[in-house]
Amino acid sequence: MKYVLVTGGVVSGLGKGVTASSIGLLLKSCGLRVTAIKIDPYLNTDAGTMSPFEHGEVFVLDDGGEVDLDLGNYERFLDITLTRDNNITTGKIYQSVINKERKGDYLGKTVQVVPHITDAIQEWIESAAMMPVDGEEGPADICVIELGGTIGDIESMPFIEALGQFSYHVGPGNFCLVHVSLVPVLNVVGEQKTKPTQHSVRGLRGLGLTPNILACRSTKVLDDNVKEKLSQFCHVPAESIFTLYDVPNIWHIPLLLRDQKAHEAILKGLNLLGIAREPDLTEWTARTKVYDMLHDPVKIAMVGKYIGLKDSYLSVLKALLHASVGFQKKLVVEWVEASHLEDITAIEDPDTYKAAWNCLKGADGVLVPGGFGDRGVQGKILAAKYARESKVPFLGICLGMQIAVMEYARSVLGLYDANSTEFDPKTSNPCIIFMPEGSKTHMGGTMRLGSRRTYFKVPDCKSAKLYGDATFVDERHRHRYEVNPDMISKLEAAGLSFVGRDETGRRMEIVELPSHPYFIGVQFHPEFKSRPGKPSALFSGLIAASCGQLDSLLNNIDHVSKVMANGISNGKTTFKARENGNYFKSLNGSLNGVYSNGNGVHY
Repeated sequence: MKYVLVTGGVVSGLGKGVTASSIGLLLKSCGLRVTAIKIDPYLNTDAGTMSPFEHGEVFVLDDGGEVDLDLGNYERFLDITLTRDNNITTGKIYQSVINKERKGDYLGKTVQVVPHITDAIQEWIESAAMMPVDGEEGPADICVIELGGTIGDIESMPFIEALGQFSYHVGPGNFCLVHVSLVPVLNVVGEQKTKPTQHSVRGLRGLGLTPNILACRSTKVLDDNVKEKLSQFCHVPAESIFTLYDVPNIWHIPLLLRDQKAHEAILKGLNLLGIAREPDLTEWTARTKVYDMLHDPVKIAMVGKYIGLKDSYLSVLKALLHASVGFQKKLVVEWVEASHLEDITAIEDPDTYKAAWNCLKGADGVLVPGGFGDRGVQGKILAAKYARESKVPFLGICLGMQIAVMEYARSVLGLYDANSTEFDPKTSNPCIIFMPEGSKTHMGGTMRLGSRRTYFKVPDCKSAKLYGDATFVDERHRHRYEVNPDMISKLEAAGLSFVGRDETGRRMEIVELPSHPYFIGVQFHPEFKSRPGKPSALFSGLIAASCGQLDSLLNNIDHVSKVMANGISNGKTTFKARENGNYFKSLNGSLNGVYSNGNGVHY
């Protein structure tokens, strides 16, 4: 096993996750099998209880692991399926060591950071690196490890010590350290400054780690004299110093690394030059060019409560982009703060209220993502009502589905106090209830998590067609409330259709409004399995409906599915995508598309 460690210096937010993902993709394009590990030095056991405002979205894996959003980048770039063990935290390490101490595994020794914590870190890395993540048997060839935080952070010290020991343990030729640093340009003089990177590398070397490669973030390409200066003071060859300058979207990063021969420097450090082939990024390059040329917009209103930090909805945004590019559309996200749609805002801040409604009404489609807590719930209900009554394409995810059911019960059934017991425990019409198996005393890891199977009960529904006439689909979940099964008969009699259910038939997974052009709510999170070139079926449906192309999409799916085996279970649709205004067949569910995060300089 070979290891590539990615660290960061000077400041946080430089893009270590994208750099690690891009390195992994570059090595994979050389014919090597790649896995990935993210180290988060915080004391939390996992990311499950952390605020989206503080840490971005919580990414959910097939095995139910609630992990850092960087693992979502790894899965999307490398098209792999990771496990909870691929995310190491200080909490996990200390918990495992303390559990061993309580069992007497240390035989009375004094348990200390060195060697017990550092040994546990190394053992975890070696164990996680050996697990296959790409569907093939046996371990990968290379494991890319990202160390979260910035060099010098006190909480990361045990990991840095462990990684220093680990590099010695695995030996020369099996360990390559890539240090991501900042080379700022001061506007006053217009000169690239190397001193921050020099200090960062000096600190890293003082902690026992020596970088093999420098990946320098800057606004422009590094000057040759700057490279020479960095090489002299950081003891890194000039040919192993690369520029990651600002680009229109993150899909350019692997191409930047390839064009600067970063793969050769890494392969040389790992003694793999004679084994790996030249990188083949033909398809990746084509997707990047497609994205850069898009100009015909499709507007989607994202109605949420965490829009102050766009990373809170990172996977949702990526899934929208995967789908929109497949239809040759430039995604425009209209961010709508849910509480701004509420009547109280009309009184307190009329201008904000008007602006929020203008954004909503100016969109081609509406998406209500998941969330927790009662803030903004009424605004989400109003958004769902608007989409339903105005025949605007609508997709509700997790809480978004529950919101749609509550709105329908209030507006159509006349149950004006219909609510979720999450928001009103004493409601006389509980549309949404706490799941019986959930815990009311512990928050972390107690939700219904991970990949679960949904069976289609209405074969000719839109959702089933979008999934290629599948009989079932496996998607990832993260919730502790569900639609009340005792109210299903009333809701369906009034026109709602619960087309997807779990294996028991009592847990609702997918709801549709047959009389609406596209009104779908799902209890699961389809965004977590969306991939570049393999967009989520339901997101593709939303974009198609918002572009007026849903009928064409469904007809082409039906045509293609007739020549394929029934029962697609991987959550990926199969259909014909648009290319230059014409449909072309895609038998493996692949779209010639690309995604980005839609925020200018996307790095």
